[in-house]
Amino acid sequence: MQVDLNADMGESFGPWPMGADSDLLDIITSANIACGFHAGDPDVMAGAMAQAARNGVGIGAHPGLPDLQGFGRRRMDISHDAARNLTMYQLGAAQAMARAAGGQVRHLKLHGALANMSAEDEGLARACYEGALAVDPEIILMVISGTAQDRAARRLNARMACEIFADRAYTEDGLLMDRRQPGAVLHDPDDMAARILAMVQAGAIITAQGTHLPARIDTICLHGDGPSAVATARKLRETLENAGVTLAQFDGKRE
Repeated sequence: MQVDLNADMGESFGPWPMGADSDLLDIITSANIACGFHAGDPDVMAGAMAQAARNGVGIGAHPGLPDLQGFGRRRMDISHDAARNLTMYQLGAAQAMARAAGGQVRHLKLHGALANMSAEDEGLARACYEGALAVDPEIILMVISGTAQDRAARRLNARMACEIFADRAYTEDGLLMDRRQPGAVLHDPDDMAARILAMVQAGAIITAQGTHLPARIDTICLHGDGPSAVATARKLRETLENAGVTLAQFDGKRE
């Protein structure tokens, strides 16, 4: 059994630090690096890309809505054409920075509100993914398993990796619980590790109510901006490896 461990990073901005990128890049196997719209800047991108390349960590573009103040977590009314173009624009920036750092962008993962909207709206997901594939037809689309993102990627016959979240609770329809709801964001590393191991072994998303929803699981996400991100990453990696699960980059197979 094999699974990838990914984290969102590169989200500092100028003198405002966020996350523990350097420590996480010693633990994870794939990194989703902000492209400047919801967070990050050219200097931050360059540093994260360079360390990921040195560490052999898979580099991913992490495009979001143009909302620095809201960290890309506020929903916006956006047309499909605009979503397609903003995805292309941010992926192009990520490719340039990765190439200069001696690496390459191998996957793309939508951020925040854009990701949540696309998980519910297949048309929006398809527009974003069409933008990415127009830039790189072989890019791997990291999708939230079992959602409209997943369906859009399959219908585009794209390379894909299906993702579950270590630190977020799930609703009965397989979507991420709204962050504003009690219990939506998990914090205890031991609890998260045990929960994720159970999901990987079951091949299913386990909802907050305990329902098992069968799902393809290629990669597990840790949010790099939380106070327990590094401790959780270490505990999760240790728990999975002790259970005989291999941690390695996903291959992005088509279905």
